[in-house]
Amino acid sequence: MGDFSQTLVDLDADGADAARLAGRVVDWLVAEGVVLAERTDCVFGQPSGHPPGPHWDRAVGDDWDFEPSDGLAVHTVRTGFTSGADMPGAAICPRCGVATPLGTGTWARFGAAMRTWYDTGAATVDCPACVAAVAVPDWGWDEAPLGFGCLGFEFWNWPPLTDAFRARLAGLLDGHRTVYIWGAL
Repeated sequence: MGDFSQTLVDLDADGADAARLAGRVVDWLVAEGVVLAERTDCVFGQPSGHPPGPHWDRAVGDDWDFEPSDGLAVHTVRTGFTSGADMPGAAICPRCGVATPLGTGTWARFGAAMRTWYDTGAATVDCPACVAAVAVPDWGWDEAPLGFGCLGFEFWNWPPLTDAFRARLAGLLDGHRTVYIWGAL
């Protein structure tokens, strides 16, 4: 089956906001019993994370087939989040809504901008349709979403998180835009 992750990425938090907002969310999750405060070796690819708490089921719907087997990784540094091995087939401009197929040349432009964003925190790609310079985190993605931010909450091997839970978590992020990414490795 493989490992499965669900990530809520804050698209607007900068490096200064990330730790403060992460602390607020983790405090809420611990108070709700969704995760434990103690950090253990419970997340894929990270040294430690927060294991599921006694009320982890408050984050998921009533129709689940398994209990979480891993925990929550909280990322507070500039990160490009992906849904797994698959990449999107098109980038969607937030200004005009046109989907640009990601062929070799287009991927090269986006890839260079993504590297610049990762290194500096700022980069744009011009939309081929409306010619607007669009910041890397603002682009939408079809099929296999990507998210770029300094704050992400990555749940490993949990049943699907509910829309209501994701909305409550996002509500703690000072009105910031978020993107939900899920996928398997």
